[in-house]
Amino acid sequence: MRQRFELIVFDWDGTLMDSAAMIVASVQAAARDLGLAAPSEERARHIIGLGLGEALRHALPDLPEAHYPELVARYRHHYLSRDHELSLFPGAAELVQELAERGYRLGVATGKSRLGLNRALAQTGLDGFFHATRCADECHSKPHPQMLLELMETFGIAPEQTLMIGDTTHDLMMAQNAGAAAVAVSYGAHSHEDLAAVPFHYCADSVDDLRRWLRENA
Repeated sequence: MRQRFELIVFDWDGTLMDSAAMIVASVQAAARDLGLAAPSEERARHIIGLGLGEALRHALPDLPEAHYPELVARYRHHYLSRDHELSLFPGAAELVQELAERGYRLGVATGKSRLGLNRALAQTGLDGFFHATRCADECHSKPHPQMLLELMETFGIAPEQTLMIGDTTHDLMMAQNAGAAAVAVSYGAHSHEDLAAVPFHYCADSVDDLRRWLRENA
């Protein structure tokens, strides 16, 4: 069967890496370090996928602007002290390898920094499977389409041949803004109900479910 898509782009946190809970905990701990009331889990989960500075401004909108650099530093302290404990979702590495072997161009579009993504790719051993990646400190934060547009331009692949896979409404809106197709996953940061507010082709409830859909439809 002819491939429908040529380029498949993954979000990282909450889509390939099981990191949403640690991100939430790190945001809440950073707030407490500054003597602030920690945002709720729901609010902290909603900002996952945005660039770090923008995410923390959404999580704690009443903090004076001059204090955000300190909040960013405390977040990084808490997250980086434990990121070695994180792992990919079961089956995620095998899925990426399978797609690479089937000849897809693979990319990552993430709210992580370049340093953070490179560290995660090296720790998981997936750095050799992705042909190009974009990070929030290199591009506009999601849902701006810049990351996807640059990845499509890199390979000369049209939007209708591009699929974005992510666990947040920010990912789905980025795909919509870039004219690309989108598949949601409900096992990450945003609930199925939240994801349903943005159009997508399919919502996978597990990595195995995602693999099945991609085999049959991509």
